[in-house]
Amino acid sequence: MELDDINTITVLGAGNMGHGIAEVAALAGYDVNLRDIKEEFVQNGYDQIEWSLGKLAEKEQISEEEADAALDRVTALVDLEAAVEDADFVIEAVPEKMEIKKDVYGDLEQYAPERTVFATNTSSLSITDLSEVTERPEKFCGMHFFNPPVRMQLVEVITGAHTDDEVLDLTEDLAEDLGKTPVRVRKDSPGFIVNRVLVPLMNEAAWMVESGDATVAEVDSATKFDIGLPMGSFELADQVGIDVGYHVMEYMYDVIGEAYEPCPLLEEKVENEELGKKTGKGFYDYEDGGVDIPTDAGTEAAVLRLQAVMANEVAKLVGNDVAPADEIDEAVMLGAGFPEGPAKMADDAGLDDLLDTLEDLHEETGEERYAPADYLREAAEQGGFYGEEDEDESEEYDAIRVERDGNVAHVVLDRPHRMNTISEQLLDDLGDAVDALADDDDVRALLLTGEGDKAFSAGADVQSMAAGGADPLSAVELSRKGQQTFGKLESCPMPVVAAVDGYCLGGGMELSMCADMRIATERSEFGQPEHDLGLLPGWGGTQRLQHIVGEGRAKEIIFTAERFDPETMADYGFVNEVVETDEFEDRAWELARDLAAGPPIAQEYTKRAMLKGWEDTEAGLEIEAQAFGHLMATDDLMEGITAFMGDGDPDFEGK
Repeated sequence: MELDDINTITVLGAGNMGHGIAEVAALAGYDVNLRDIKEEFVQNGYDQIEWSLGKLAEKEQISEEEADAALDRVTALVDLEAAVEDADFVIEAVPEKMEIKKDVYGDLEQYAPERTVFATNTSSLSITDLSEVTERPEKFCGMHFFNPPVRMQLVEVITGAHTDDEVLDLTEDLAEDLGKTPVRVRKDSPGFIVNRVLVPLMNEAAWMVESGDATVAEVDSATKFDIGLPMGSFELADQVGIDVGYHVMEYMYDVIGEAYEPCPLLEEKVENEELGKKTGKGFYDYEDGGVDIPTDAGTEAAVLRLQAVMANEVAKLVGNDVAPADEIDEAVMLGAGFPEGPAKMADDAGLDDLLDTLEDLHEETGEERYAPADYLREAAEQGGFYGEEDEDESEEYDAIRVERDGNVAHVVLDRPHRMNTISEQLLDDLGDAVDALADDDDVRALLLTGEGDKAFSAGADVQSMAAGGADPLSAVELSRKGQQTFGKLESCPMPVVAAVDGYCLGGGMELSMCADMRIATERSEFGQPEHDLGLLPGWGGTQRLQHIVGEGRAKEIIFTAERFDPETMADYGFVNEVVETDEFEDRAWELARDLAAGPPIAQEYTKRAMLKGWEDTEAGLEIEAQAFGHLMATDDLMEGITAFMGDGDPDFEGK
């Protein structure tokens, strides 16, 4: 079966995950049968889809017509035969109990056509065991969405022992067509990728409190503010439901062994029905203040212990061929909101130190959960999960140059013969450079310019991208590649200045949108000419531009496809400063150096809060509040206050 052969998708289970998956499929243009065992269940799921589509239309993320069309594609059913008799693809999202799921597949097999692919949305159960209930184990796989499916980008695509590769390819294609990012889980392993990292982390946090080695406040402070994860370990457990994590841990314990023994503290919470936010009380009391995490209570011992446990789980996944390190990192960043992947974080922390931590704990306690994985030792010997990088070679690029001047990194788009147009090679080089610079604590600001005096960048080098040699990227792949690369620049921790001299058009203007500040010479020209070509800005311009200049101005710039002078763009709020050409270079460096002298921790948290606030104001405000608390405990704050009181210049060190 090919993707074009999929017209009707049946979703079994109309709960939170089921109705969310059904909504995603309907929005992507598929006919959807939403089925549950009772009329009230399926009607509630249908009503939730209608409400959610209404909210998307209200926020102008889709039109009213698109919302109505998506809802029209959803049919609510109770009768199983009617729900699956014309299904090309079935996604099962019933409660996370092996017995319930097996019963469903036993019934499903009677009515589904032979062509139909079965996919389970389980978050941890064995794909192989479930597939063997059916008569088509080769057409059975895992398709694990994350909650809420409408917003979360990740889909884990999991193989069973009998799954055909063609079915996995098809499922990945379907996930991409639904607007999601699939990550393949190459071996049927409990917890797959994201839960395999998160659940043992939550369990270890509980063991630390159970043993008296740390308090809830100390653990969550270490997790959230020292390691930098989106939530504290106990805060996350309360958010997803303590019972959910506990049952996953139980399953892992039953299948893998005593290294995954659930902590008694978790069992106690489940027995007392203190399950977290959904019951009003878990590790935090939500009827009496809720989450209150101190910013400076974490200890070095707690940080090392938690990071060591995560690194060990990554090593087990890589060593057992479940997934490579880079895909584990991608999955955890997309599925759990980590700012960096756990493999990359472990490399930054130093695998030797984390390995020593595990060995010491294993020797002291004799507990199997601290036994280092064989691959962790191997990775430590290799210099990390990503190996040792040659720093000299890391800055040798083909389409850009990276130069250093003190703590400012100067990135130059180096294709003057083609007006610095953006090729696939330039995207690759820029992505690699931003990754390297973001990891360099000595870099405190980034200055982005174009080589020569004609153009910052005149846009995408479409001719080069489509010309012979390597197979050209599809339009969708090209758009995603540019979005991903530009997103790295936008979210890098240090301030970015785009200094524009000459043409700044199309993809070049979209690139400049990712900077925190933009200056331009009087002779510069800006524009988004894509509509003149029958295209649209495909590297984030439809989203970023309206955040910078407002929806009305963004539509004016894109719809007219006209060119705008820098003074007009300054009036619109896009350009921060217009300078004379002969002053341009000096002013660009002056601004970059001024920003590099700022407080790096505060700058990073400010960028993170503002970016998060674009997609979710409440989330952005929460990050802002937590970051404000964290910054109150930094040495940089005291340096700033001291300098202010003494009428001097602060010397921020990022501490």
